[in-house]
Amino acid sequence: MDLQQIGLQHPRVRQLRHVINNTAPNRRRLFVAEGVWAHSVLLEQDAEVEAFLWCPEAAYSEQAEQLARDCAARAAHAYRISPRVLERVAERDQPDGLVSLVALPEWSLDALPLRRDALVLVADAIEIPGNLGTMLRTLDACAGDCLVLTNRRTRLSHPKVFRGSRGMNLRVPVVEFGEPDEAAQWLREHEFGVFLATPGPGALAYHDVAFAARTALVVGNERQGISRPWFDHGFTRVSVPMLGAADSLNVSVCASILLYAARAHAAGWAVT
Repeated sequence: MDLQQIGLQHPRVRQLRHVINNTAPNRRRLFVAEGVWAHSVLLEQDAEVEAFLWCPEAAYSEQAEQLARDCAARAAHAYRISPRVLERVAERDQPDGLVSLVALPEWSLDALPLRRDALVLVADAIEIPGNLGTMLRTLDACAGDCLVLTNRRTRLSHPKVFRGSRGMNLRVPVVEFGEPDEAAQWLREHEFGVFLATPGPGALAYHDVAFAARTALVVGNERQGISRPWFDHGFTRVSVPMLGAADSLNVSVCASILLYAARAHAAGWAVT
């Protein structure tokens, strides 16, 4: 490939480092993908690659070279970089010479394809990007319709969201509301039954819940749980029974259990 060679001071390299370090505005929600697996996912998901950086000296397989050709052809901009530059911009020890800046899809509330049995997960004030990624992966696995964010505290462009979701942040729609009350109103307008995942008195065990035709499950912050405004709407509270000494589950594990329980209810899966 005949690509322009660029160095550390090139605007694209500076942009990539800003995205990694979250040190500049990122209005297009660009994130950084590295290595063979990541670039295979980008091609499979028809991702919008803003810039592709290729270091042939760091490639360890024929697959990496083929991916480089395919991604260079797909990218809006493609460049060659030296091993020294790659070392400065890559988080992984051996990214096989492949680094890309990728734009997350934009999703409009008005254009969401909500089915009659739509299943939505609301992530309220989630802080750990790996948890957000796992939720997106599970939503895809159980045919969920979208992820709704309220009180967002981690950026969708964090590389751990991409890795944790196994690339499903490119596939699963994500929408955001500034306030929980706005999200609650939108869910009501679209005839969702809303269920708050919370322990304590008044919460029904998830296996005793009759989920709605359209179900929205709300999970909350890793330390403090769901924020107070959600409880002011009188939504049903659900919990996952804790049978051991621990008093709670990881929030993404809890979300996975509840998502599959709701999907099983909607699909009429037999439980034996």
